[in-house]
Amino acid sequence: MSGKLRLGIAGLGTVGVGVIKIIRREAAMLTARTGCEITISAVSARTRDKDRGVSLDGYDWEDDPVALATRDDVDVFVELMGGSDGPAKAATEAALKAGKDVVTANKAMLAIHGQALAEQAEDAGRVIRYEAAVAGGIPVVKSLVEGLAGNEITRVMGVMNGTCNYILTRMESAGLPYETVFEEANQLGYLEADPELDVGGIDAGHKLAILASAAFGTRVAFDAMELEGIGRITIEDIRAAADMGYRIKLLGVARMTGRGLEQRMSPCLVPATSPLGQLEGGTNMVVLEGNAVEQIVLRGPGAGEGPTASAVMADVCDIARGVRLPVFGQPASGLEEATPARSVTPAAYYLRMTLQDKPGALAKVATVLGESGISINRMRQYDHEGDGAPVLIVTHRTSRDALDRALGAMDKTGVVESTPVAIRIEEV
Repeated sequence: MSGKLRLGIAGLGTVGVGVIKIIRREAAMLTARTGCEITISAVSARTRDKDRGVSLDGYDWEDDPVALATRDDVDVFVELMGGSDGPAKAATEAALKAGKDVVTANKAMLAIHGQALAEQAEDAGRVIRYEAAVAGGIPVVKSLVEGLAGNEITRVMGVMNGTCNYILTRMESAGLPYETVFEEANQLGYLEADPELDVGGIDAGHKLAILASAAFGTRVAFDAMELEGIGRITIEDIRAAADMGYRIKLLGVARMTGRGLEQRMSPCLVPATSPLGQLEGGTNMVVLEGNAVEQIVLRGPGAGEGPTASAVMADVCDIARGVRLPVFGQPASGLEEATPARSVTPAAYYLRMTLQDKPGALAKVATVLGESGISINRMRQYDHEGDGAPVLIVTHRTSRDALDRALGAMDKTGVVESTPVAIRIEEV
């Protein structure tokens, strides 16, 4: 493309402001790299008079993002409002109908409506680019769809929510309980307005669903994902995991199995010496595995003004260069509706339980595990006071179904004082 590429930006929060700053600061470099002058025609946000730390002089203002998306002087609609429905979805659909390309950071919208939007875009001969929707500044979508296009992807795995990683690593380093660190993260402004989007795994689950579609040629299936947040992780789990050479991460894993597509976003133990185990604070990491490349690891900031705006601009630059690809790497009409498969890949598990401190209690638990076909790899019992004896067990590889049968049977032994905590140990 030559000449000008004119943007309409809807949403002037942290990311929108970051995009404006890059376009102003790097105008000459962007033109040199794309052969195209990238400009902003108009902007839209909920509040016009808010001090955003950047001048909006020279840009037209639209109160209605749909009006912005359909302007004649907008070539690319940049959607940075967020939300799976409402104005974001309406404006995106309007932009595509009006013949505009779309760049978005909206993971929720794509995770829920991605298939329909992809079909609309491709039917209209337009593109939707969404690097900023997954893992902030990490170019994971481009790596998956373009850099690894010659691979059959075997597994996608990663830590995709910086807030959860901050909470878990802070619990470990400071020896603080979950509730204390949760409140600390809230005071620092790390949590979404609805914290469950972060700590419940929903935000990260949206990202994994998008990556799974691109990786395995399937329709986005967020509703089929196994989803569990970090709210039940205790400081005791953090300490016990560290004692055995592991760290706990909110880990997303997607892979295609003989039974269907397995998608999990849940707390897992990973080896403390692994790249994922060494990940600190709010940083994200995505691991991509393919049959030719084997494994690559991508690490970087998962949020923030600069990193996310950087991802938005990468997509804008590709459009300016004339790069046009199907939304999820292959035509939307050819994406398969995958059969969901629940944790079919065998794994070792960490079990924490409190047993009655009386003879034969541990033997009963071991018998239940054995009758379910589960063998014990390691076991530890810690000093205790009172009638309850804390016990940790690491199993050999087993299926989740077998583990669930064993956990159900443990309730009937009369020696387990509370429901055991079971956390998958992921091989990385």
